[in-house]
Amino acid sequence: MKVLIADKFPDNHIQTLKDAGLEIINEPKAGENDIPNLVKDADFIVVRSTNVNAAAINAGTNLKIVIRAGSGYNNIDVAAATAKGVSVSNTPGKNSIAVAELAMGLIISLDRKIPDNVKDFKNSVWNKAKYSKAEGLYGKTLGIIGVGNIGKEIAKRAQAFGMKVIGFDVYKSEGIGIEYIDYIEILVSMSDIITLHVPSNPQTKGMFNDKLFGVMKNGAMLINTSRADVIDEDALLRAVKEKGITAGLDVFKGEPEGKDGAVASKLQNVEGIYVTHHIGASTEQAQDAVAEETVKIITEFKKSGKVLNCVNIK
Repeated sequence: MKVLIADKFPDNHIQTLKDAGLEIINEPKAGENDIPNLVKDADFIVVRSTNVNAAAINAGTNLKIVIRAGSGYNNIDVAAATAKGVSVSNTPGKNSIAVAELAMGLIISLDRKIPDNVKDFKNSVWNKAKYSKAEGLYGKTLGIIGVGNIGKEIAKRAQAFGMKVIGFDVYKSEGIGIEYIDYIEILVSMSDIITLHVPSNPQTKGMFNDKLFGVMKNGAMLINTSRADVIDEDALLRAVKEKGITAGLDVFKGEPEGKDGAVASKLQNVEGIYVTHHIGASTEQAQDAVAEETVKIITEFKKSGKVLNCVNIK
């Protein structure tokens, strides 16, 4: 059986697959348009952020599973895979701690304006008076929209900072110190800081729009480490200008597919908005856990024909 790895993947886990008798096609720099030419008779496609479109799925003459080495799988054309009888699997929960750590880092950075501090120092500017006005996080209310694996990890960390944590989710996990709010507008209006952890789907696309920004507190903070299209970026820019909203984002519209190069966004050079390079899951700890689960999906299918973590074919 053959595995096309069309993204960065740890060498030791590639070796594990080879030791299990699998043939590896390792193309870590492959882009969306490269996969149709690479997949050929591969049984598996493994990606992180690289898109797997219908052309790629239909080009796979032997394709059985497309594996998203991560949680969200909106970069895979699930409908095309389902139509062809190809399973789509993911590795849920394996990068939750890494994403939660970045979300907390963005919260602290916005509160203390750490990037601006550093930038001014590098530019020989000393402005202690400006940067001595942080409010602090203790006693603030953090609203979590989407209390899944990542949301729960953020809740633990926020509670350690002495924050009150409230949550909005269809499924309510008990015993984690979160007060659930049944209406998203009420949660938003109560929160000093809001962090988004929802999948990308028709129900969540553009969910954070003028209406929700309208009920946010003046000067409140918005964190998004989930998917870019859950935020209306024009509405965000209006809220930053009109209500003093600040935002920490690990995702944005028009994000480059490649790992390096130029980037352009309407969010650039906007005071009050910090954007990181979609690195939420990119710690060695997280990538090792994700790769280990990916290997498990492949080797289990090879051994038994069972598809672990399948999201489309039951």
